[in-house]
Amino acid sequence: MVRFKNRWLLVEFLPIPSGTSSTSAAGLHQIEGKHVWSALKESVLSHFGDVGWGAVGLSLNVKYYSPTTHICIIRVAREHHKIAWGAATMLRSIEGIGCLPHVVHVSGTIKHVQLAAIEHNRVVVARYRARANVPSATKDSYEDYLETSRNEIEGLRD
Repeated sequence: MVRFKNRWLLVEFLPIPSGTSSTSAAGLHQIEGKHVWSALKESVLSHFGDVGWGAVGLSLNVKYYSPTTHICIIRVAREHHKIAWGAATMLRSIEGIGCLPHVVHVSGTIKHVQLAAIEHNRVVVARYRARANVPSATKDSYEDYLETSRNEIEGLRD
């Protein structure tokens, strides 16, 4: 029996402010994992064609998306992870909302990508608090978010 080997991508989608309004960040809050998957599919098809989609189509899976911190955990087959990585990097919008993808971490195991996602959430929340001039010792809604997101991320199974 042969084991199915994966690569796990941790991708952050940074909102791009549009020239007319600042709805990009608010728009990314409405996006779900299925929207990220369909945007990745379109990106693979447009940049790598049917051959690229045939290579990653069966194994590409969005396991987690956080609308608060805009991070996403993507699973793909190890042999073709560079196609998915390239397609994620070349994304410019999801559901018509401008974003700039940033691949934060690539791992061979779900455990390491979970640890990287939890740490990245802490960093992003610290940035939010710094922007709002809120001390890190203050109990706020971000504490609840960090706890629930940690539980969701740790609850992911391969």
